[in-house]
Amino acid sequence: MGLIKKISDALKKTKEAFLRKLEAILSKGELTDDFYEDLEDLLISSDVGVKATLEICEELRNSARKNKLRTAKDVKNELKKIIENILEIDESFKPEMPCTITVIGVNGVGKTTSIGKLASFFTKQKKQVILVAGDTFRAAAADQLSLWAEKSKTKIVKHTEGADASAVVFDGITSAKSKKADVLIIDTAGRLHTKLNLMEELKKISKITSREYPEAHHYTFIVLDATTGQNAVQQINAFNGIIPLDGIVLTKMDGTAKGGVVIAIKRETGVPVVFLGTGEKIEDLETFSAKDFADSLFD
Repeated sequence: MGLIKKISDALKKTKEAFLRKLEAILSKGELTDDFYEDLEDLLISSDVGVKATLEICEELRNSARKNKLRTAKDVKNELKKIIENILEIDESFKPEMPCTITVIGVNGVGKTTSIGKLASFFTKQKKQVILVAGDTFRAAAADQLSLWAEKSKTKIVKHTEGADASAVVFDGITSAKSKKADVLIIDTAGRLHTKLNLMEELKKISKITSREYPEAHHYTFIVLDATTGQNAVQQINAFNGIIPLDGIVLTKMDGTAKGGVVIAIKRETGVPVVFLGTGEKIEDLETFSAKDFADSLFD
């Protein structure tokens, strides 16, 4: 299945709900104040967020006035362009090697599954990947990660349940150095920002990776469930205040009709979505593209 098709399928619920309502608004004719009020309601109900919604509507007003937009097609094309510009990042995520990717997030967002998909993503690029079972808090977390290591044909470093997570990470770094691995992916215990002991553990892991592996490039990704809507924005802000985030892996896009949260995330946090989960299979992970997202939403 092609990349655009996979993203389009993942956004099917969002696209159907959004376009149906947008077509109804556009069918009323001129771009009056009532039109913009209806558009605001539509965007906010699609989890685009208040800030991004006001920005989109203001830009559309200005463009409609300047370029004399009249047809529904013109309006949709302009909306697509505005959304793409909000989401645009310089380029798709291309990590410098060797690197560590520390994966964080709350319980139940698909963190371990996403790590398995990331491992597969890099192994398909002929990169040597090692997984670190840094979630020593949750029962059977290491066993679950081991299954993904087997599926993605990657090595794994793990200790017994209840072990010091920092010690596991240290051993993972040692293994990565000796094997000259390209990518070291570190799993961590799911946590809320209010769990101070676990947040301190995250800081410690970050400190160890920087200190013990200075030759590597270090990235921290947060895994978010798209179906949680605006709560995803709150999670980013909470974690970003503890440990700087480099990117987002957004899961379960195919399970929500409110995929506009992607726009809210970028506009309100500045942290880019770098990977998009497009299904349940190990290969269902794609690098995020603003253009592909906007095209899939409107075309």
